[in-house]
Amino acid sequence: MTDLTVKPYDASEADAWNAFVAASRNGTFLHDRRFMEYHADRFHDASLVVKRAGKVLALLPANRSETQVVSHGGLTYGGVIVGNDMRTGLMLETMAAISAYLRQTGATQLIYKPTPHFYHSAPVEEDLYALSRLGGRLIQTDASAAIPLSRRPKESQSRRQAAKRAAKEGFVVSETQDWSAFWGILTDVLAERHEAAPTHSLAEIEQLAQSFPSRIRLFGAMQGNTMQAGVVSFDCGRCIHIQYIAGNPEGRAAGAIDAIILHLIQSVFADRDWFDFGISTTEGGAVLNPGLAQQKEMFGARCVIYQRYALDL
Repeated sequence: MTDLTVKPYDASEADAWNAFVAASRNGTFLHDRRFMEYHADRFHDASLVVKRAGKVLALLPANRSETQVVSHGGLTYGGVIVGNDMRTGLMLETMAAISAYLRQTGATQLIYKPTPHFYHSAPVEEDLYALSRLGGRLIQTDASAAIPLSRRPKESQSRRQAAKRAAKEGFVVSETQDWSAFWGILTDVLAERHEAAPTHSLAEIEQLAQSFPSRIRLFGAMQGNTMQAGVVSFDCGRCIHIQYIAGNPEGRAAGAIDAIILHLIQSVFADRDWFDFGISTTEGGAVLNPGLAQQKEMFGARCVIYQRYALDL
């Protein structure tokens, strides 16, 4: 067996962690410590660093609640982050070493949320094979919708007509830093339609956007000097993820959201591989919101999945 060491992440390793994520096959900026730690007060960090011959081989972004370890409870996805040196046989050893370490710390279960394949810079599903070999079981599947941008199905005529209507009514789509204006729209929409609140507070999203100005961007549909709708994108490199979409009644009626989405698909991010709208399911994937899924599919998106596994230790 290859000589592997598994140790808890230490804050002094932040730069090395971030550099490894940036060069990895399946990490995104969500795994950067600056992103992970914006909500450090809500999650007890249990991240691990796996080394071989003193060199970082893999990272496990994770948090812990009693005897359960989650990778990662505060992120859409986590999983074992690897570079080009990882191979299938070596991943079997890596996952076995992680499992053994967690057992030694008194953990009884690992909840594993792998990074979906459409975020990978190269094929990297050795972890799923290793999970299967170790007895991991699939416990949740959520349906998202993504557009393969280089071969995207054509958007529906109604989406195109809505965007044209917005243009005729004087809406202009542009990138903006007016987070406060958009957060007012978003907060009202979520409260009215879902009795919910944004995942991030205004202060949090402003902090994150300042830390990742090229990754976290806000695009607004402006009528004069007034924002009527907005979209927040998370630039994960190969894949663009849409984190928030919202419009006030005037913006929705005029097709302002359609105008923003088509602008992003056709212009801003046309050179990327995937455009991910996010999940359309609730209650652990058991309930699909068909209307929400259809709205995304009308832009040419098709179903992709986010999965979650449990491994008893």
